[in-house]
Amino acid sequence: MTPKKPRRWLQSAIAEAAKCNVAMPWQRGTVRSGTIARREEAASTNVLPPRALLRRA
Repeated sequence: MTPKKPRRWLQSAIAEAAKCNVAMPWQRGTVRSGTIARREEAASTNVLPPRALLRRA
């Protein structure tokens, strides 16, 4: 069976979607996971060493 040509309405829908500026749900999830990873990394680098904790006490 030979593949069919893409339908004209599908081609125009794909072209319009490429012009769209609205973030798709999967794009929002990627940005959100990146933000969470940066926050966790910053939190892990701000941890005081055990000696610094003993000096404060």
